[in-house]
Amino acid sequence: MTEPTLFAESGFLRLRLDLAYDGTNFSGWSKQPERRTIQGEVESALQKLTRVPVETIVAGRTDAGVHAAGQVLHVDIPDLEIGPYSKKDHWNIDELPYRLNRILDEDVRVLSATIAPVGFHARFSALRRHYQYKIVDSNRAILPMRRFDVAPWYRPLNVDLMNESSAVLLGEHDFAAFCKFRQGGTTIRTLEKFSWVRNAEGLTATIVADAFCYSMVRNLVGAVVCVADGRFPVDWIREILGNRKRISDSLVFPSRGLTLVQVDYPPEEQLLARIEATLRRRDEEE
Repeated sequence: MTEPTLFAESGFLRLRLDLAYDGTNFSGWSKQPERRTIQGEVESALQKLTRVPVETIVAGRTDAGVHAAGQVLHVDIPDLEIGPYSKKDHWNIDELPYRLNRILDEDVRVLSATIAPVGFHARFSALRRHYQYKIVDSNRAILPMRRFDVAPWYRPLNVDLMNESSAVLLGEHDFAAFCKFRQGGTTIRTLEKFSWVRNAEGLTATIVADAFCYSMVRNLVGAVVCVADGRFPVDWIREILGNRKRISDSLVFPSRGLTLVQVDYPPEEQLLARIEATLRRRDEEE
């Protein structure tokens, strides 16, 4: 595994940017040729300001159509700028969100910009990621303004069965049955929370883990729905988790209901230790 760059090079400044975006019209986070991606848009905006190539590292590489209310990235930029937005010949960090948002389209917003502490790495120093998934069941009409962040389902769903089957998945497991294969990637994850609540608008899941593999959340949701609408018993969840055989793509729920809401990091003095622990664990698992 390539070692992460833990410190900004001499003459560069590491920034932490917090973002929100509507993923509807994006082909996911990661840059792809001839496709609109969040990474591509954000790096383009940063390059217009810094006038040098930049590379962003993100906490979670969201899939096409997935939204974010609390995405986090870091980026290393030249430490010196002279101009109307500079402050004593250095970047005025407080002005960066405003300047970037003037360049970006309205479906991506920079919420804040700060100088990252020593050892901060948006991906490898993260402790956990928090997601929400929203469903409107029983074939009920979805309000037009909500159509991009909620998934429809035509059958009624039993919220008690959803919570019972979700609880089976808690803890550290090999989630290979719920992840699309990626060469060199581990499928061992620790699922810390997976619970559902129903309100007047529908069902909302809170899903928290140390990390998620490709399409994992939408696979988990699809499997739980199979139990909640009566197609399978709760023990079916235990069976597919144990045999690690990939579930059918037909059970994967759509991206539109999924939002990354928060990423947790340790205190500054524990950032380097967290990176070391993350890399050591991944090396052992692979």
